[in-house]
Parts: sequence; structure tokens; C-alpha cells
Amino acid sequence: MSAELIAILSAFAVLGVGMFAGFAWIIRRMDDLEQRLTSRTDSLEDKLTSRTDSLEDKLTSRMDALEDRFTTRTDSLEDKLTSRMDALEDRFTTRTDSLEDKLTSRMDARIDALDQKLSNRLDAVKDELTEVKVAIARIEGPPRHLIPAR
Repeated sequence: MSAELIAILSAFAVLGVGMFAGFAWIIRRMDDLEQRLTSRTDSLEDKLTSRTDSLEDKLTSRMDALEDRFTTRTDSLEDKLTSRMDALEDRFTTRTDSLEDKLTSRMDARIDALDQKLSNRLDAVKDELTEVKVAIARIEGPPRHLIPAR
């Protein structure tokens, strides 16, 4: 083996080792970079998860409180409206019953007066009819027994 061949082979070996070392160095840097990015991403994900959970808990508690307040106010309003409607219904029923009683008593009084008036008139007509019958009977006289009826 000649010196030139040894120099070329050694240069080739040195270049191969240098390329291998450079490639290994790049791989190592990429692994370190990947680990740093992974750890930062995990850290950021953990922070975001904790903040999201915290925010979700806060919003859930606020929504529950709001729902409770809304339910309470709605129930209160429903109770107030129910009591007012019951009071109005009672007043309306009382006034309607009072009006019905007044109208019934007035109508009864008018009907009684009209009934009395009609009864008096009918009695007067009956009396007059009786007087007319008596007058006709007086004019005709007693029935004749001796004259045959034709």
C-alpha cells in the first residue's frame, strides 16, 4: 500500500467519521429540540388544561348561582301573580254574586208586582164577567117550563 492510498483511505475514513459525527450531532440537537418543545408543549397544555378547568368551574358555579336566582325570582313572581289573580277572582266573584243578588231581587220584585197587577186585573175581569152573567140571567128570566122548546 502506498502512502497515497493510505492518505486517501485515511481521508475517506476521517471524512466518514466527520460526517457520522456531524449527523449524530444534528440528530442529538434535533432530539434536544424535540424534548424541549415536547416539555414546553406539555407544560403549556397543563397550564391551559388547569386554566380551562378553573374557568369551567367558575362558569359552572356562576351559571348555577344564576339559575338558582332565576328560579327563585320566577317562583316568587309566580306566587305574587297567583295571589293577585286569586284576589281578583275573589273580588270579581263577590261583585258578580252581589250584582246577581241585586238583579234577582229587583226582578223578583218586578215579577211579583206584575203578578199582583195581573191577578187584580183577572179578578176584576172575573167579577165583571160574573156581573154580566147575572145581568143576562135577569134579562132572560127563569126558564119557562110550560112552553116547549123548539
